[in-house]
Parts: sequence; structure tokens; C-alpha cells
Amino acid sequence: MNDQAHNNLPEIDFKELGQVAYASTLQAMRDFTLQRHAGAQDQVWLLEHPPVFTLGLAGKPEHLIGQTDIPVVNIDRGGQITYHGPGQLVAYLLLDLNRRPYKVRQLVERMENAIIALLADYGIKGERLAGAPGVYVDGAKIAALGLRVQKGCTYHGLAINVDMDLAPWQAINPCGYPGMAVTQLRDFVPGVKIADVIPKLREHLRTALT
Repeated sequence: MNDQAHNNLPEIDFKELGQVAYASTLQAMRDFTLQRHAGAQDQVWLLEHPPVFTLGLAGKPEHLIGQTDIPVVNIDRGGQITYHGPGQLVAYLLLDLNRRPYKVRQLVERMENAIIALLADYGIKGERLAGAPGVYVDGAKIAALGLRVQKGCTYHGLAINVDMDLAPWQAINPCGYPGMAVTQLRDFVPGVKIADVIPKLREHLRTALT
């Protein structure tokens, strides 16, 4: 892509929403996507959720393996079961791929690249695993990805474990993989907080998505 095409890409509006309920945020993403017009500005929402398990379109209930009071929500992204909770940084990507020089597969790669670059800022080597979307450190999952595309427009996105209670992960097979280890940024960077990570993720996503 030449510099002129790069410079003509539409700007992305990054919004920091704090901690917000899952169900209302999901509905807001759907509404935005269904109602957006061709000139609507792309957005990335940066936020946290209260504790919730989400089960994707291909999700199997048997991957919830432990008793818990945490609600389970069936949703319309790809993938299996995952967990969201305080201390996990979520980025929802509301992009119109019809006007961007990449499609879904390349978008997933760019999202992973942004997470790997963020980890590198902290001296951590993030890696991909074949057949298991997301980013891993020493084989343990530190970030999950899942998207939904309607008429070329995306919603859902990525989640990075930063400074959270990892106990709820023991109640599921993360992303459908029995025994998969889960980790978080705090295990490598003691004292790190969501507020420290937000500006880094924002800039790495801005770079990766243009």
C-alpha cells in the first residue's frame, strides 16, 4: 500500500468506557453496527466488564466444568467459552472493512500483532499458537480474540488479562481447550494496572489497524 492510500484511511475514534455491563455493551455494539451508515466513523471501545462467561456461536456448554455463580451469556462471536472480569482490558473493534485494505484474517493478525507489540514494551515475548487464536506467553494464554462480521463491519474484539482474579478460569476449558493454562500481565510486571496499559494498547492498535 502506498503512502497516499495509507494517509487516506479513515481515522479511528478510541473511546474509554471504564467498567460497563456486558449485556448492554453487546447490545450497543449490535445497534451501532446495524445502524451505521457508509460514512460512520470507525470506533474502538476500551473497557472492563464485571464477571461474566461468554459462549460463542460454536460454544459447547460442557466446557463450563465448574460450579459458579458467574452468569453465562450466549453470544454471536466465533469461538468457544471465555471469561471477562475486572482487571481484564477489553477492546471492541467497530470497523468497516469495506473501506480498509485488509479482511478478517488479516485483521486478526493485526490484532495479535498489536498485543505482541504491547507485551514487548514490557520485555515479554508473546507468541501465537497454531489453531488457537490469541496470544500466549510460555504456552499460557494471556489474550483472547473473537469477532463478528455483518455486511463487512466488525464488532467484538480482544481481551488482555492485565491485573485480575484468575480463579474463574478454573471453571472453564478456556476457549474450549481442556487444561489450557492462563496467565496475566501482572505475573510478569508486578503492580501493573489497567490504566498503565490502555494508552499502550490504544497506540499499538492505531498502528496495527492502519
